[in-house]
Amino acid sequence: MNRLPSKDEILQWISDNPTQTAKRDIAKAFGIKGAARIDLKRVLRELEAEGHLEKRRRSYRDPDRLPPVSVLSVLPPDENGDLWAQPLEWHGEGDEPRVLILPRESDPAMGAGDRLLAKLTATPGEDQDYTARLIRKIGTNPLRILGVFRKGSEGGRIVPIDKGVDKQWIVPEGAEHGARDGELVEAEQAGPKGRLGLPKARITSRLGDPTEPRAVSLIAIHQHGIPDHFPDKVLEEADRMKPAGLKGRTDLRELPLVTIDPSDARDHDDAVLAQPDDDPENEGGHILWVAIADVAHYVTPGSALDREARKRGNSTYFPDRVVPMLPDRLSGDLCSLHEGVPRAVLVARIRIDRHGEKISHRFERALMRSAASLSYEEAQTAIDGAPSDRAATLLDPVLRPLWAAYGALRQARERRQPLELDLPERRIEIDAAGKVASISFKERLDAHRLIEEFMVLANVCAAETLIAKRQPLLFRVHEEPNPDKLEALREVVKGSGLTLAKGQVLKTAHLNRLLEQAEGTEQDELINLATLRSMTQAYYNPENFGHFGLALRDYAHFTSPIRRYSDLIVHRGLISAHGWGKDGLSEVDIEQLEATAKQISDTERRSMLAERDTTDRYLAAYMSERLGTELPGRISGVARFGLFVKLDETGADALVPIRSLGNEFFHHDAESQTLMGADSGQVIGLGQRVLVRLVEAAPISGGLIAELLEIEGKSLPRGPARRSAKPGKRKLAVAKKKEAAKAKKEKRKVTRRR
Repeated sequence: MNRLPSKDEILQWISDNPTQTAKRDIAKAFGIKGAARIDLKRVLRELEAEGHLEKRRRSYRDPDRLPPVSVLSVLPPDENGDLWAQPLEWHGEGDEPRVLILPRESDPAMGAGDRLLAKLTATPGEDQDYTARLIRKIGTNPLRILGVFRKGSEGGRIVPIDKGVDKQWIVPEGAEHGARDGELVEAEQAGPKGRLGLPKARITSRLGDPTEPRAVSLIAIHQHGIPDHFPDKVLEEADRMKPAGLKGRTDLRELPLVTIDPSDARDHDDAVLAQPDDDPENEGGHILWVAIADVAHYVTPGSALDREARKRGNSTYFPDRVVPMLPDRLSGDLCSLHEGVPRAVLVARIRIDRHGEKISHRFERALMRSAASLSYEEAQTAIDGAPSDRAATLLDPVLRPLWAAYGALRQARERRQPLELDLPERRIEIDAAGKVASISFKERLDAHRLIEEFMVLANVCAAETLIAKRQPLLFRVHEEPNPDKLEALREVVKGSGLTLAKGQVLKTAHLNRLLEQAEGTEQDELINLATLRSMTQAYYNPENFGHFGLALRDYAHFTSPIRRYSDLIVHRGLISAHGWGKDGLSEVDIEQLEATAKQISDTERRSMLAERDTTDRYLAAYMSERLGTELPGRISGVARFGLFVKLDETGADALVPIRSLGNEFFHHDAESQTLMGADSGQVIGLGQRVLVRLVEAAPISGGLIAELLEIEGKSLPRGPARRSAKPGKRKLAVAKKKEAAKAKKEKRKVTRRR
């Protein structure tokens, strides 16, 4: 063929030949050679931009496709013994996709007619369109057990690790899954009681040595009582759910809303879009769209799903797993804003001026279709001038307008002056064997800040709307620091030679000026940590006490209903306030609002403790292979029993016991947070640079013990051997040293760093 095919001819070819959709296949089919290939590439890009095609690597496909998590019906095995499945959520116009099931060794048996919830991976160009990995069989929900396997003559037993639980499980011969004596295992109930009246179990996963990193998060889940097993009734409710339709919703499927999340995100509950405001009275202004998954449509008041979500309060995130608030059918499927799939949402449409100030807003209940699921890195790289093929098509219509709106919001943020702490977040990478592969600090990109600003603004809009409509809600409350914590912060600031205004109502702007003084100095990290420690903990409350850290009067959580119950309550309030349906805030919800606030504030703290303990254990396991290593760090805490040193490389805290500091007696001054040697006069305090040697790492407890080698580049004076001095003389010596140190400190105060 000498001429370039029309767009309709190209689309017909792709429809008729779904396995031959690479550009070279299309060129070969139409006899296109040489320079004409450039014109073909242009036509394909136009089709992609128009939404008729989607580029996957080097091939093009019809954009109608299955969601990443989907319900399947197992078909009878073929002549090769392969298991295929029929997708029950296919709504496309073309042929039904072929789905090949890839069973794992630990998967339960699957047969024709079984319904599965599975994770799908598109495989263009293969015999099948998708491969499927089992998440779970629908309708079956065996009890799971975590414990230590003890091998016996015929199978063995599982001894639970839960404190106070002495019930054991019999593992029949053949159900050990290769487990060895003393291994931590995950198992499921496998039948009625066996010999000795103990229930039977089948081991499904071998987690290895209980002290190994892979077991850490499981231990934390059990120790902190985090529910990780959905009751049958909850799963049955979730499995019966069907995708929400257009009825009663605004159709926003043509809006190019996009999700921007971490590259390893398992769910996508928010999508964003920005457009220039064409109103001549708002020159340079923007219209922002923030779409949030409509979880309230599926999780209705009083349902089994609702009771379980309230009990959990929130999802809990570990380096190697997530304990979700909602079952996979919702959190990973129907409530996740997957690319190209219609999804129900609540949408905030917000008008801002060129300086980022909000002019007006309104909420809608809508149906959207995500134009793309981008990672933070992909969006940032595109804006920085190196877009991927997919991001290139979104650069002008979507990404640049988003960044323009973010520029305006950033101006408003600078005027508002929320607290600007600079505390890098650790990232723990786990390899396939469950070991800690690396520990690094996450890079903070403008893409992160953009999404944060959009979400904060949407949360403010939700609170303001519910207040205006006199609708009960849960506020996100963050009160100002209490006087004692503030005084402790001032002591640290004074010891660092900096200043924090006193005798006036504290505002975040004052703290930001302090952080600016410390920025770039050796006291930078210390002042950030001390400021963080002076803060009160945020919580939920039906009464509005404002948000000190964000410098906002009205604030509520609206943007993450998949993983926070508080946001679901706010969604229900918006539904009731606008009369959008019967799934709004119920009378019981309102009656229990105070109890709910306490419940979910407690579960949030529980998750934070479990996540922190898990991080400490992972760090200890990682550092256990580096015993004897000399590591630089900074003193981050001073106590009567020793020092805490934050290590530069990993951010881990190691304890230096006071008994290891030498032979002399050390006096602890709680007010100035220092230790002073009675003989050498050495003063050890917060923020000092040190070099330590790692001497102990305990993965079970998460503890690190170190030996202090240097302070501020100088070897630690050990002092003479301890003498049997009379108590009175020792007290007198300590008092003299303390007085000398105080005088030296007062003399140093006149020189302050700016």
